Amino acid sequence: METPLNIGISACLLGQAVRYDGGHKLDAFLTGTLGRFVTFVPVCPETECGLGVPREAMRLVGDPASPRLVTIRSGIDHTEKMQKWSIRRVEELAKENLCGFIFKSRSPSSGMERVKVYAGEGAPAKTGVGLFAKAFMERFPLLPVEDEGRLHDPVLRENWITRIFVLRRWRELLAANHSRGGLVAFHTRHKLLLLSHSEKQYRAMGKLVAAAKNYSPSELFNQYETLLMETLRLKSTKAKHGNVLLHALGHFKKMLSSEEKQEMVAIIDSYRKDLVPLIVPITLLNHYVRKYREPYLAGQVYLNPHPLELKLRNHV
Repeated sequence: METPLNIGISACLLGQAVRYDGGHKLDAFLTGTLGRFVTFVPVCPETECGLGVPREAMRLVGDPASPRLVTIRSGIDHTEKMQKWSIRRVEELAKENLCGFIFKSRSPSSGMERVKVYAGEGAPAKTGVGLFAKAFMERFPLLPVEDEGRLHDPVLRENWITRIFVLRRWRELLAANHSRGGLVAFHTRHKLLLLSHSEKQYRAMGKLVAAAKNYSPSELFNQYETLLMETLRLKSTKAKHGNVLLHALGHFKKMLSSEEKQEMVAIIDSYRKDLVPLIVPITLLNHYVRKYREPYLAGQVYLNPHPLELKLRNHV
């Protein structure tokens, strides 16, 4: 059985009426589509730290590197209250086995980037980070995090969801087969996926796996996990995907007819030119994997990294 895929999320994105004005920011994709495959762990920093609903709106003020959380009209400073609560809350969340977190964009408590910071009379600097989001990301630096605004971008959405599913598979490996052989098998299955993010990083990971006997198990797996999540954080591009698809096509050089090879190359070229989405060459490649029972590609996560129902590769 697959282990649960737990995702932390700003509670207002689930439709909970916890915002300062008593409203919410329900996100239909997160609740109606992604929610079928994950278990959400809602967090509202402002209500959980003791502030009511409705409440006076707040903003970040002062030094962008170390801003204060202050109410807009009355000037009440809630910085210490939020920081103390955040320290306790992230330790509680450490017990939830989270595979990622979705923050509310631009929130002074939960925004992960580009939060307005007011200083003086000039225009606010969009360089701040919400106080809870900052504490969370410092506590879990490798965990895949995004905000709901950035998840409207198809490329960023596909990248983040790929990462949370890989992290779930990684934790299943740690729980079931914390061995060098298990690591080799995991690395092999993820080869094409890793190459679609960074060939350089993939090579570095391969060297680590090849030298596995030189490390203790804990050191080996910790280093690999760091490289794994750093690699997947890098964006895939059409050029990278195109190279991976051609590499995969090479496994059929003795099976496909010249016409079939030409068709596949033409579809990959159409994808590179942004004429068709990634799902088109992937679907044809999966067809050939099934038709010719190609065992190596059949085990590659790249061909099915997340549920097809999410339709992520229909838009990249």
